This record gives sequence, structure tokens and C-alpha cells, in this order.
Amino acid sequence: MRQILISVVAVLMVIVIFKLIPVSVTGQSPEAIAEFGSPADTSLKTSWGDPDLQGIWTHDSEVPLQRPPSLGDRLFFTEEEVAELDELRAKRLDHDYRAPVGTPNDVSGAYNAVFHLRKPTGLRTSLIIDPPDGQMPAYLPRVLEERAILQEFRWALLQASPACKNKERSCDGHEYGPISPKFDEPAPIYGRGGVNRSDGPEDHGMATRCLAGFLPAGGEGTTFSSGQNGFSRLIVQTRDGITMHYDTGQGQGWQRHIVMNGSPHLPDNVRQWWGDSRGHWEGDTLVIDVTNFSPKTSIFGGNENVHLVERFTRTGPETLEYIVTMEDPTTWERPWTVMVEYTKQDDSANRFYIEPRCHEGNYGLPGLLAGARAEDKAYAEGEGPHPATICTSGCSEKLEAPEFETINPLGAGYGY
Repeated sequence: MRQILISVVAVLMVIVIFKLIPVSVTGQSPEAIAEFGSPADTSLKTSWGDPDLQGIWTHDSEVPLQRPPSLGDRLFFTEEEVAELDELRAKRLDHDYRAPVGTPNDVSGAYNAVFHLRKPTGLRTSLIIDPPDGQMPAYLPRVLEERAILQEFRWALLQASPACKNKERSCDGHEYGPISPKFDEPAPIYGRGGVNRSDGPEDHGMATRCLAGFLPAGGEGTTFSSGQNGFSRLIVQTRDGITMHYDTGQGQGWQRHIVMNGSPHLPDNVRQWWGDSRGHWEGDTLVIDVTNFSPKTSIFGGNENVHLVERFTRTGPETLEYIVTMEDPTTWERPWTVMVEYTKQDDSANRFYIEPRCHEGNYGLPGLLAGARAEDKAYAEGEGPHPATICTSGCSEKLEAPEFETINPLGAGYGY
């Protein structure tokens, strides 16, 4: 209950305090996007002469990460398409998914519209600007094989639970059956999503463990411009360094330090959750080279071998352009590039520092583990069911989808 109250207060603060300003670069020409960027505003400098990137930045429109395949190489939606998408998204946000009462879906659907910012649909058809088709490059067979292995493990831990017995959505493609011997085995691959077991924290997803903040977008699995309450980037500069604060999820923000002294990356055997960031200026653009990620990090399926090159360019008094190229020869068939446009928030209205408090207020995870130990004890004493026959994670009610959930005005694959 305390976490929910904190989340509601945080969201209301965002709604009241954050004044969104229109992004002028959203309507930039196709030629500008094709050239990977807009010209810098050279008049914006710090007192010591560096380009001034300081402030609180956020995005004020929703743009899909990948372009709907039906649009081909089209870079922009029409005004009519934007209106259709805004109407569709409003219906989805307003719908109450909590039904029936007392079921897992009643709890998982508790995050209603108050937890989401209402951002209009942007004109751009994708955040990906390379490849030109706006699609993420294909995953290599190794990645697909690992995902299949992990999915089979998840299903095995669900097969004796009500999720499969009642043919819920989470068990589609799998049959109800006896308790799998895999229930007592370690996960074959380090998982970032939850499984139907609570032997330890690793059986639960990153968000439950307060570990959902990642580069480059700020939150695991995000599309760079969406999320429960979005995220903002607080940039502070000095002569010798730059820091960035990422506000993402429910108190899962984190602080990032950019090393600007020209020193090389850390030794290869030193791995960090958010990688090792080394920055330098190329004209009026801050270029950050990021390596040395942890094997447990998740960047759209990439892990320790991901290499990021980020470019921050101040394009106007209220606009900041962010371009990131992601490369991992063990994950994707080729490098790919994303561009996001940010708007500067009112400095006078944002005179506070957002402190990440997810871990401090995370009573849910200890409660899940304590509850699982109580179930283990009850089963051992012959007073309760086997824990594998209880659905504690990965559960979903197979409800009839509202009509608007099946309507997609722009074809399959749209990222909303």
C-alpha cells in the first residue's frame, strides 16, 4: 500500500509540476532525419565555453520504436493517422482491466490511467532512423535459441499451476500437466522476467527487484518514448565532468557519471550495470562511448558485448537531440540507430531533485519471498499444496479482449 501511495504522489507531482513545451524538431524535414540529425544551436554555451546541455529534459509525444511495416520507408504519419492513433490509445488507457475481482488480473490491472502520462502521438513513424525501413535488425540465432530455452523453462514452471489448468493467456501453446522436475532446477539462462517460483530474488523480474533502469533508453524494454510515467533526464555540467539523472519507472531512477578527462575505458574484466561512459566534444555535440556492460544487463536483448555511441546536440533554446547507435555482433545482424527529440522543462518549476526510492520502499519483494517460505513450510508439514501448483508469477486471466484492442488502423506490428 505504501508503494502505491508513493507512486500516486509521484505521478501527481509530475502532472502538476512538469510543463511540457512543444518540440519544434518533431516536424523537421525528411532530409534532416536522413542525415542523422539537426544543426546545433551554437549560441548556447556554458560560462567556460562548452555547449550547454544542462536542464531537465523529457519527450512530449509518443513515437513507436519501430515503423509499422505497412508504411514502408514513410517517415511521417498524416494528421488523420495521428488523430486515429490518439483516439485508439485514449481508449486503451481509459479501459479498466481489473476483472474479475480477486483474481491475479484484478491485481495486475490495478495500474489504471492515473499512472500514465497522456502524450499525443508524434508525427514521426519510428524512432529508428537506421536501417532506413525503421525496423530493428534481426536477432542472431543464438539469441533466439536462448529465448526459446528460457520460455520453455517458464512454461515448465507454470504447467502444474492454475494458469495452465484454466488455459490462461500466459499458458498459450502449453498444456496443463504434472509438476515439472525443472521446478527444482536453476534457470538455464539468467532471466530478466519473472518465473512461477520464489526461491530467490532472481526468480522475479527486474522491475520487482528495482533493477529496471538501463541504457540507452533509461528503462528495460521501453520504446524510448513511453512508460508508466515516462522518464526525464537531468543534465548537470562542470568544467571537468557531466552527470545525468534518469527518472524511470516507480522510483527506479539512477545517476550516471560521464568521464570527460580523455582516459581510456576500464579494463575488459571490469563490468558495470550501466557500462563505462567516456565522453568528449565533437564541435557542439557531446559524444559518449559506452562499453563494459555486465552480462546481466539487458539492452534490447544485448548484454556484455553491446557498444553504444551516444550523441547529444542542443538544437535550440528548448530542444535537445539524442542519437544513439547500438552495436553487438553477438546479438544483432547489424548496428542500428535511434533518434529521440527532447524538450527542456521550466527551470523555475523544477527546483527539486528526484531521489530514487524503489529499494527503500520495496516491501513487495521481501513479502513475496516470505510468503513463498510460508508455502514451503505448509507443504512440508502436509498442510498446504505443492508450491508449483500455485500461480505466483506469470499468471494472466484469459479475458475477452475489448473491441478496440483488436483494431489497428496501421496494420500489424505497430508498437503501442
